[in-house]
Amino acid sequence: MSTAAGRTGAPGPPGHRPSRLPGLMALSSAVFDGRDVYEVMRLAVACVARLGPCRTEAGYLLAGGRLVRCPLGSCAGDSSAVSRTLDGQVAELGDRDGAVRLPDRAWAWAFVLPEPGGRAGSRRAGYLVVSASRRPSHDEITLLGLLARQTGAALTGVAARRRERECAAELDRVRGEASAARARLAAVESELRYQRSVHDALGGAMATEDAEAGLARTVCLLTGFPAVVEDRFGNLRAWAGPGRPDPYPRPDPARHEATILDAARTAHPVRLGDRLVSVARHRGEILGTVSLIDPGMNAGERERFALGHAGEALALEMAHLRSLAETELRLRRELVDDLITGTDDESAFARSAAVGHDLHGAQYLVAVGWTERPADDAFVHAVAVAAAGLGPRPLAARRSGRAVLVVQGRPEGDELYRAVARKLGSRAGAIGLGSRCDSPSDIPRSYQEALRALEVRQCSRVPHGATWFDDLGLYRIIGTGEDRRETEGYVREWLGPLLDYDRAHRTDLVSTLSHYFEAGGNYDSTAATLGIHRSTLRYRLQRLREIGGHDLGDVETRLNLHVATRVWKVLGG
Repeated sequence: MSTAAGRTGAPGPPGHRPSRLPGLMALSSAVFDGRDVYEVMRLAVACVARLGPCRTEAGYLLAGGRLVRCPLGSCAGDSSAVSRTLDGQVAELGDRDGAVRLPDRAWAWAFVLPEPGGRAGSRRAGYLVVSASRRPSHDEITLLGLLARQTGAALTGVAARRRERECAAELDRVRGEASAARARLAAVESELRYQRSVHDALGGAMATEDAEAGLARTVCLLTGFPAVVEDRFGNLRAWAGPGRPDPYPRPDPARHEATILDAARTAHPVRLGDRLVSVARHRGEILGTVSLIDPGMNAGERERFALGHAGEALALEMAHLRSLAETELRLRRELVDDLITGTDDESAFARSAAVGHDLHGAQYLVAVGWTERPADDAFVHAVAVAAAGLGPRPLAARRSGRAVLVVQGRPEGDELYRAVARKLGSRAGAIGLGSRCDSPSDIPRSYQEALRALEVRQCSRVPHGATWFDDLGLYRIIGTGEDRRETEGYVREWLGPLLDYDRAHRTDLVSTLSHYFEAGGNYDSTAATLGIHRSTLRYRLQRLREIGGHDLGDVETRLNLHVATRVWKVLGG
């Protein structure tokens, strides 16, 4: 027997407890101190060496349903001398102890390392293969079996502790995830409360009378930055917060258009210089912008969220206003068309009141035509805006290639012409004004008069300006077109030599003759009107007789000359 066996005493008679059992229990209990399965196996190997003439040849652990050889270190036998057939022999044992064959060893045994309470087919934790140069005694084999069971229990304990640690780690992980989830939930709840407050605030702003100004104030309060609302062209609509420039700068149109189109390519606010800009779009059309003045680039996600939703609210508001304006414009145009063609007074009063126009009182019809400017919606709008700058907003429509206005109160024709010319950037146009209407039933007549005045003006020698129908005189009954050529021939027949003389010598004989007839042939009144002396007037009349060859004393001649001068004045003389 080995030295280790001698220290524990020889086996006693059958039924007698071996004296080495307490020592074995002390030794084998040490395996429970192993921190992992490899340390448990190394401690078991050390115990084997102290129990008798045996040595450990190999250790196996069950991993993933298969036996895997365990490195045992210097305490084990020389594993290089162990036949590789040992792995197959151990695998064939299943869950049982059994003998194995090893070269040059008289005895070799594979002890199963059982799992306490294990189920059938899964009882083993591994194997411990022990050999000796001689067969150990019954007691020694019994002690080795006890060591194997202790080792199996220790391995099971290690596995249980590992599972406990894993469960604890998993519990910690789950708790951490739950804590993180609660934190995320709290953050989401906070963000949702903020977003709801933004929606409520913007909804309240859009319900105010001046929605755009209310929107700017609300965005300023929500973000802490100055807020600006502009239309598509960069014109200021509303400003809230400090730092408003005065006067407000007007951007370069081409550069602003390119910038806005570039910003509109994204659905989120974008940074443009010192501003964070949200583009208000409706059905793909850019209507305006709402911006934060943020030169320090301090705006965060919440500010971006508030600005983005402000852009959406602004788009809806601007689209709504545009829809209302288009509806009102259509109703006003339809009303003008019906007034021109004729409608009953009661219906006209009710419809005009609905679109904000008072048909009670004096109304005047105005027809406007401009050279090389088609009477499209933009033209009609420009004419209406120009007229609105001089008095109450008129009713406006497009008819027969002209802009037609229904104006409250008598307009100043020349002033209206200048206002329209400034708005259009061109003086190449004419305005015809009809006579007064005291009821809606008079409007068709006044419309025809305005057209007549416009046509006469456009056909005159000075085709640009304003003409009242009341000032047409004979041209109220004299036609245009072919009739106009006849009329001009008539004027030429009676005044031709005088007109040629005036043109050649820069004199005013025709004008003198016109004033003479308008004064009823009175020398003093005519001289006073012309600002000349009576003798000068006599001289001019004498020259008229000589150049024109007319006898001013003849009644028929005087009538024709008077009519010719009247027509000459209407034609722009």
